[in-house]
Amino acid sequence: MSALWHPFADMAAVGATGELSIVRGEGAYVWDAQGRRYLDAAGSLWYCNVGHGRSELARAAAEQLERLETYSIFQDLTNPPATELAERIAAIAPVRDAKVFFTSGGSDAIDTAVKITRRFWGLMGQPERRVLIRRERAYHGMHVAGTSLAGIRANLEGFGELLPDVVEVPWNDADALGDAIEHVGRERVAAFFCEPVIGAGGVFAPPEGYLEKARAICRDADVLFVADEVVTGFGRVGRWFASERWGLDPDLITCAKGVTSGYLPLGAVIVAPRVWEPFFAPGVGMFRHGYTYSGHATACAVGIANLDIVASEGLIERAQALEGELAVALAPLSDHELVSEVRAGTGVLAAVQVDPRALEEVPDLLDRVVPACRRHGIMTRMLAGGAIHVSPPLILTQAHVAELAEGLGAALDDLLAGR
Repeated sequence: MSALWHPFADMAAVGATGELSIVRGEGAYVWDAQGRRYLDAAGSLWYCNVGHGRSELARAAAEQLERLETYSIFQDLTNPPATELAERIAAIAPVRDAKVFFTSGGSDAIDTAVKITRRFWGLMGQPERRVLIRRERAYHGMHVAGTSLAGIRANLEGFGELLPDVVEVPWNDADALGDAIEHVGRERVAAFFCEPVIGAGGVFAPPEGYLEKARAICRDADVLFVADEVVTGFGRVGRWFASERWGLDPDLITCAKGVTSGYLPLGAVIVAPRVWEPFFAPGVGMFRHGYTYSGHATACAVGIANLDIVASEGLIERAQALEGELAVALAPLSDHELVSEVRAGTGVLAAVQVDPRALEEVPDLLDRVVPACRRHGIMTRMLAGGAIHVSPPLILTQAHVAELAEGLGAALDDLLAGR
């Protein structure tokens, strides 16, 4: 085993079975060091919206690196790609007159949003508004704030209390959100953090009317609504942002992943006027927050080129079509003996739920799902609760979709046969 300590890994198991090195990618496929090809069912970690091996993005990075790799944007400094990308994101965001605060990724964006919300209420003369509300099954990154906002129980275990004043509500009950706000006290609640579609928690689309009602409750209680669109942003649900699809008009949007399709690390917080204006007022002074690589020039240049691809190749429209194609292709898997449910039909997102009864009967079944998928040419991973992760690139063709469904079905057949 190498010196690499893998994230989200049982390192004893990695030491026993060995590492799998992915060395090349092209379109919807990746290859390992032994030359085996896999359809990238997960888009790596939800992010490879435009597919692998895009020379346009490589050129954008190379050209910017030759000109200026990056330079700090602290205080009054900027660089052209950071300014241009901020304008581009503000133009497509479902938030009028937004400002864009750049980070290095999604976890940074969540921490930034937490600090903005709490500082906002301090500027408004209500510093006691510190309580943050999360949903069951939620994933909001793995920095201190994001871990504290985790609705996936396993992601909280073993760290003790990290961020105080966090309250959890059911993922699918807007009335429970309203009750929690009233129980805590409106005067103490700062913000509600909400993934429009729950991602790592198992791919759960919002129940009909849930998001709209939750947004109305927050508006009525004067609680900031933070839409975590790290997964759903930049086309994955058939709009530039899920907040547009559901008409959420959020106070803040966190985003990352699809902004560069993962070609370089980059994240952002999109902030509505109601929230940013107090920070920009004369006499308020410095907002003491930021990252070394905020507005990284090369990452932003790649982001600009990536947005160009999404727009010019019609990938928003392709995602709308893929939503139905993926749901139809995966639906037959729901009849498999090892599957209890297929969750699909909201964007280019799906989960094939391994039956909990099968997991109880065969204790090591969960550990065998991903290797079985790989044997049939499908690269994926397991989500919380034992679901197979599906969030492929938005460039998938109908042939790719059929290959994906066939490969998952063959893997499940192998598992059922005990292979």
